[in-house]
Amino acid sequence: MLDMNGMTSGSEPDSPPMAGNAARGRRGRSFLSVLLWSFSGAVIAGLIAGFVVYLKEIPSVETRTTRGADGIVVLTGGAQRMADAIELLAQSRGKRLLVSGVNPITTTDELKKQIPDFARLSECCIDLGHEAQNTLGNAVETAGWAKKHGFKSLLIVTSAWHMPRALVELEHETDGIELIPYPVFTERMREHSWWSTPQTVRLLVFEYLKYLAALVRAT
Repeated sequence: MLDMNGMTSGSEPDSPPMAGNAARGRRGRSFLSVLLWSFSGAVIAGLIAGFVVYLKEIPSVETRTTRGADGIVVLTGGAQRMADAIELLAQSRGKRLLVSGVNPITTTDELKKQIPDFARLSECCIDLGHEAQNTLGNAVETAGWAKKHGFKSLLIVTSAWHMPRALVELEHETDGIELIPYPVFTERMREHSWWSTPQTVRLLVFEYLKYLAALVRAT
């Protein structure tokens, strides 16, 4: 039987097509949202796990190699690094020393006044590299210097926190030269755990991100 609107008595009207499309759209957006959240969670978990691994690569105690090498390279950035590198050269732990990343306006005369033993050793055995402006630049500068002198092994002097990234960049540029790390510990590193101050945490997080970028660049 038809009612006045032409519908069979007892039947329900069909769902409008627009309502079905909207429902499917909501389900699609919901699935996409879950997928994006899952992906974001996996990325964050991976970054955290990588950070833990990275922290384990940083020397935690001040144990230094007693080995020598053909050359010594110090990456500028702290007074203690320079002092340690000069001491290694004075002990004949390498034939020559490259100071990589020296400020272009810094002169040899200024360094002679600031650093004990620099004046005595600068004429024979110390080279200043003024070209490098970052760690990748340090690696390129080091590779050219080592090739020029025919060196097959290098003592690398830099901060313990900086060492993992420095080695990645150096290994990629120096083409098989043996790199022997000589990490430098500052007073802050000796006296405080890395998580104890926000400044140190921030430093390590940024250093970790730069380390990841170096790994990507080296692959």
